Amino acid sequence: MGNWFVAISVASLLGLSLYGGAYYAAGRGDRVRDPLHPWLKPSGYLGQTAGIVALLIFFFLWLYPLRKKVRWLRWTGAMSAWLDIHVATALVLPVLTAVHSAWRFDGLIGLGYWSMMVVCASGVIGRYLYVHIPRSASGLELNADEIAGERKVLIEHVARTSGLPLAQVEALLRSDPTPCDGLGVMGTLGRMASDEVTRWRAARRLGQICRNRPGSRLDRRALRELSRAARREMALTQQVRMLGATHKVFRLWHIAHRPFALAALVAVVVHVGVVVSMGMTWFW
Repeated sequence: MGNWFVAISVASLLGLSLYGGAYYAAGRGDRVRDPLHPWLKPSGYLGQTAGIVALLIFFFLWLYPLRKKVRWLRWTGAMSAWLDIHVATALVLPVLTAVHSAWRFDGLIGLGYWSMMVVCASGVIGRYLYVHIPRSASGLELNADEIAGERKVLIEHVARTSGLPLAQVEALLRSDPTPCDGLGVMGTLGRMASDEVTRWRAARRLGQICRNRPGSRLDRRALRELSRAARREMALTQQVRMLGATHKVFRLWHIAHRPFALAALVAVVVHVGVVVSMGMTWFW
């Protein structure tokens, strides 16, 4: 659902930008004489509507850190679901803000926009780090016993579904459990990327063995589910091995993410305050 929301929203906004491409490419003097100026200028009908929607989304994004800190808000849903919505809406925000500013980033709003871009880029990295910490469906971090229990269930499921001996499945999905502390930021990210490739190769090899196995009746859907379970089992082992290094990078990410988020918040609040106080709106 989140992926479709992002794709449709961004495609619509980029389509609007292409339609008004001549206006956006023109200089300030030429824009005033363009028939699209009342619509596409920052205080125009479409331009300012995009700004209002962007403002609402921007304030909505601050509900996610509130959800993390306030326990009684647990009734609103799991942290994993909140994070998915947080990331999806944040990915739309840069394009929406660009349409509002008529693709010009000068002065204070420029500072806010580029701060927001840094926040958006770091948010993608944060999402990547978040999913590399073993968690339950509710978003809570798993302990050692829970991880071991889930790995056992996954291996047995893969063996039962594929019809392969349990020992063969364990050999195919075996990962080095040696902890990987002291890698540094780039070393940790590089090892995560390497682990992604390792999981893909092992799952591909498992699928080939299952397809070529005499008497195999697994269809494409069953093979996809088998591959997903195999990758999850390997991911748990790799994530436990990387857990210390991942937590260190995640803490550094928080230190970098928050100042830019606050800078963007201040710039947006000041910008909106100036615009409203000067009456630069179409709705009053």
